[in-house]
Amino acid sequence: MSANGVVKGARKRLLWLVALILGFVALIGGGALNGIVGASFVPQLALDLQGGTQIILTPQLTTTHKTVSEETLNQAVAIIRDRVNASGVSEAQVTTSGNSNIVVSIPGKPDDNTLELIKASAKLEFRAVLAASAGSSSSVGGANGATPSASATPASAPIATSAAAPDPSNPSDLNYVSKALQSEYEALDCSTAKKKPGVSADPTKPLVTCSTDKTEKYILSKVEIDGTDISDASSGTVTTSTGASTNEWAVNLSFNPAGSEKFSKTTSRLYPLSSPLNRFAITLDDLVITAPQTNAVISNGSAQITGNFTSVSAKTLSDQLKYGSLPIGFNVQSQDNISATLGSEQLSNGLLAGLIGLILVVIYSVFQYRGLAIVTIGSLVVAAVLTYLLIALLSWRQGYRLSLSGVAGLIVAIGITADSFIVFFERVRDELRDGRPLSAAVEAGWSRAIRTIIVSDGVSLLAASTLYVLTVGSVRGFAFTLGLTTIVDLAVVVLFTRPMLQILATLKFFASGHPWSGFDAKALGAVEYVGRGQFRARDEAASTKLKKSSREAERRQTIAERKAAEIAENNEKAGK
Repeated sequence: MSANGVVKGARKRLLWLVALILGFVALIGGGALNGIVGASFVPQLALDLQGGTQIILTPQLTTTHKTVSEETLNQAVAIIRDRVNASGVSEAQVTTSGNSNIVVSIPGKPDDNTLELIKASAKLEFRAVLAASAGSSSSVGGANGATPSASATPASAPIATSAAAPDPSNPSDLNYVSKALQSEYEALDCSTAKKKPGVSADPTKPLVTCSTDKTEKYILSKVEIDGTDISDASSGTVTTSTGASTNEWAVNLSFNPAGSEKFSKTTSRLYPLSSPLNRFAITLDDLVITAPQTNAVISNGSAQITGNFTSVSAKTLSDQLKYGSLPIGFNVQSQDNISATLGSEQLSNGLLAGLIGLILVVIYSVFQYRGLAIVTIGSLVVAAVLTYLLIALLSWRQGYRLSLSGVAGLIVAIGITADSFIVFFERVRDELRDGRPLSAAVEAGWSRAIRTIIVSDGVSLLAASTLYVLTVGSVRGFAFTLGLTTIVDLAVVVLFTRPMLQILATLKFFASGHPWSGFDAKALGAVEYVGRGQFRARDEAASTKLKKSSREAERRQTIAERKAAEIAENNEKAGK
């Protein structure tokens, strides 16, 4: 490629880099100007730097659960952590306290949905509806199947004929409803009713309860399916039989094999019945979060709940279904605001440590590479700008929060970036020592350096990915920033460091080998390799540099070349 072609290619890559940076700035700036929540050039901070909200959960001890085992507590911690992560909150801490309590610490001020998701800590259960005060506005059918509109005809409680109901034949049998149960239902006022803390309904008996929004009351049958039978839940728009997407939001359910069998039996029984007996209620903490009608017999373990959902309400319901089942119920003992555990002083100290490391790298670059230090400083600045914009963007779009461990990952990134340009510079200098002109040395050095840089960054990315997958809490914050900066480093080397060096190679100051350019052939001890272990020094090399070059040439010889050189030397001595 001609010199002009190389320069044009270098400028093109620099323009791509500028376009990438401006794109990030425009995206964040546009969101901030439009008043979108979370859109800001200032990244959100994690619990250790900002403080937040702390919720302490205590177990509901009953006659069947007088104590809480360590295994049960650890299982509950894992489920609650999944709930918090699913709500989009990062850098949250979920830990145990003592032998029974769970402490949930969330950075900043969490929204109401996140708090409710954490507080709704009882078991998730499926019960058949025996009576309801209003018609259903949602229905359930097979995923991607037709979902006819639900009836909105109000249904009243059945009339009990005896003080004690006879044995029911199935969970939908109205014989479950006794006069006492009907009286309880009629007396219930959901607008003022409050659930007693620490009291959970017997899963083998019917339940009189309200919906979570307090707009409907129910008589429910015994529990038929619980949350442990759900393998997955997600939200999305409904698709037609032709695969076209609609604007209607739905919640998709998947059951495990045991749950699929139970759900198939339940829907087979409910489908032929009329409203409200064709409905089943999903309860969380004994309150109904949804009670759809059954419009199909579902035997494949996949169901779709449709209704008047929005994207937010569909996601909230799917998260409740996916992460709603705990091995034991919990009550909220306290909810308090907490201050930052490390605070701004520790953040300042961390940033100061990063600044000191940055200054030391710059000093080393000036001492070792002279004029090339401008490429070093430029690479670090570009990497810092890209990383900052990405963190700000992720804080807005993904709820990422920067912790002190994340700051440590950013400081480590200085070394990763420095390692990349050092490898590149040294490969170029190796080519100069072999007698190549600067422009050719840059291209040859790049082809050798990029392989090393990719391998080095690949190892760092693999280590970061492993840490992120296998750990939780602050270590994941370190792993995330380490992986992010590793990817940024590769982009900076390709889009900035290489094209800048290609352009500088065309400038007289660098191409002429000025002593302060970093490419001084005499200072590098340039020699020419002629094969079979023989090296010829360039005529302009000084005598002191010649000795240094010879020693370096000897170190670079292979074993075969050294033996060949020794044989040649012995033959020469024997000839004399």
